[in-house]
Amino acid sequence: MAEGWARHLGAGVIEARSAGTTPKGLDRRAVAAMAESGIDISGHRSKGVGELVGEAFDLVVTVCDSAAESCPVFPGRAERLHRSFDDPPRLALSATSDEEAMGHYRRVRDQIRDFVTDLVERYRPCG
Repeated sequence: MAEGWARHLGAGVIEARSAGTTPKGLDRRAVAAMAESGIDISGHRSKGVGELVGEAFDLVVTVCDSAAESCPVFPGRAERLHRSFDDPPRLALSATSDEEAMGHYRRVRDQIRDFVTDLVERYRPCG
């Protein structure tokens, strides 16, 4: 969801890449939650951070607690920023219905949107 928001809100300002410490595949509920906001992430795929080796980054943003502690080192001048969000798939495990599970995804989707909005404003060039 973070990459979807970053590409949507940050077009022309930031170039987003996303990867996880343990890729698990594209989550159908994340796709559905983003579609409700008009953003199609169905073409995205789950990637591991190893796929980004060799790329240069100005900023590396980690969004889950395990990533903050096990994020690989990216060479160069990359600034690191951590913002923790709840993990919707983990929260959905205790849901008694798909609609209840989707509530977790929607809440986190909206929190990520707000975070990315602030991030894009922070890096928007003056002028």
